Amino acid sequence: MKTGHVLFLSIFPIVLEGCCVGNHPEKHTGLQQDAAHQHYRAVEGESFMMPCITSVNGHINVVWSRTGDEGPSFDCGKVFPADAKHSGKYSCLTGSRELFLHLQVVERTSLRCFQSEESKVELINSAGGEIPCPGRNCSDNTDVRWYKGNVSVSELSRDTCVKDGLLHLCEVKGKYDAGVYFCDRRTVEQGVTWTIRRAVEAKVIPHKTTSNHPRIMYPVDNMKEEVELGLAHNLTCEVLFPYENTFSAEVLWYRNVGGNKESMTLLDMERQQQRSPIMEEYEIIQRSIIKEVTQKHLEHTYTCVASNTVGKHSVTIRLKRKIQVKWSLVGYSIAPLVLVAGLGIILHVKWLELQIIYRSHFQHGKHDGDEKKFDVFLSYVWSPTSADLEGGRTLSSPSGPDTAEEACLSSMDPLNTEEGEAPQRPLHVLLQQVLEERWGYRLCLLERDFLPGGAYTNDVVLAIQRSQMLICLLSADYLCSSNAVFVLETGVQALLQNSAVKILLIWTGRDAASLVQDPPLPSLVQRALKVLPRLNWTSGKPARATEEFLRFLRKAMPDRRVKLVSLV
Repeated sequence: MKTGHVLFLSIFPIVLEGCCVGNHPEKHTGLQQDAAHQHYRAVEGESFMMPCITSVNGHINVVWSRTGDEGPSFDCGKVFPADAKHSGKYSCLTGSRELFLHLQVVERTSLRCFQSEESKVELINSAGGEIPCPGRNCSDNTDVRWYKGNVSVSELSRDTCVKDGLLHLCEVKGKYDAGVYFCDRRTVEQGVTWTIRRAVEAKVIPHKTTSNHPRIMYPVDNMKEEVELGLAHNLTCEVLFPYENTFSAEVLWYRNVGGNKESMTLLDMERQQQRSPIMEEYEIIQRSIIKEVTQKHLEHTYTCVASNTVGKHSVTIRLKRKIQVKWSLVGYSIAPLVLVAGLGIILHVKWLELQIIYRSHFQHGKHDGDEKKFDVFLSYVWSPTSADLEGGRTLSSPSGPDTAEEACLSSMDPLNTEEGEAPQRPLHVLLQQVLEERWGYRLCLLERDFLPGGAYTNDVVLAIQRSQMLICLLSADYLCSSNAVFVLETGVQALLQNSAVKILLIWTGRDAASLVQDPPLPSLVQRALKVLPRLNWTSGKPARATEEFLRFLRKAMPDRRVKLVSLV
């Protein structure tokens, strides 16, 4: 076999029987608990693993870091190829204790005896086997300790024993026993105890090898592969081989000149790739590269031949020119049409929202101020609770806060309410106070500025026409009121009809989405609610949040105020 040794139970019946029957190996742990300074030696090019710390609670995963410089760090239990640059001193912290490790990577040529295949071994499934510690023929094997990964073999639930540097497995169990093993051999040099750690890669093979032909998985016989003239092309052959004890698997590519299989020419090929075996079978991939496909390549056929000790299997394929669709004219003409059509669909679906956004942000103010009689039309739902609160607190006296905003904040903020005072006023009352008495805007209120008994719809249309701005205090009651929704819908219609009215929504609920209730709102109102400018107001906010609300409200107000003239 090309790699390792094949160990048969029949070769070592006496040794394994004496080792496995009634023999329980002495348990060893990883790094000794009382060893604050460790010295390890590795062989360059071999797999190596930093030791983990063992305690009464089990294994402790630590990170070994190079001391004194910015060298590499390694997690314990992680396998890596040892290199000369890894030599140096390392340390790790475990709790309040610091441990040190000196790693020395030596060259293979410095070993007293070295065999190129001693680091690999093959074990037969369901049979007994043994793994030799590299260098056992020229070393003292009295105290050899074996590990599978970072766990001592003696701690595994396995029937094993160690004798003369050999790890005996009483029964090999498939992939469970496959992997990298480490054997530690201790030696004392000038009073320093060194642990020489060697690695052995174990691979498990079937107990009985099959005698079958190889199976070519790709390509399929008589298939045609598409190629592009002037470009490179890979001829790939994927073959499954039954496992054999002698390495005889071979995959080759041939060119059949003019399609004649009797005139076969061996092609230049890359090194064949072998994937990990799956117990009974393993896969080999063989590639041959055509650097530049020409018309002549289309006239030949190509054969992949896979062979082993049992026989051969072959498939033949042909190359055909790939038909390319030229998009130079068709594609360039269709792409702009698709783009324009897509934009057209978006504009058609969202045209109303786009109009509302444009008129709300860019068209406001383009009007004659003399045509307006009010600055703000305030729309809200009057409730008995609001009426009861009407007689609440009054404005602060001039000797109170220094500014109008501070006075308003003092009256709005429930945290500033002194003991014995009435509760804070509803938002529409506070807005009347701020907008009219503090900021000097003229408000339009239907119940105050229009005579009772008139037609409601006419009053609403007239109020919106005479106002620069419409402010709607949205709440669950507002959206359930048909009269209030009519005001909002009329305002949106006026906005879309080139009116200069500006609309601002003030959501008075904590969750704006939850305010939409049955009956369903008109489609125009539903779409407008998503894009109209808005502010959020929640009662009981701290003074800083209220101040920020007033600052944004002030920025949304009209720049010019209407002239105070008689409305008669």
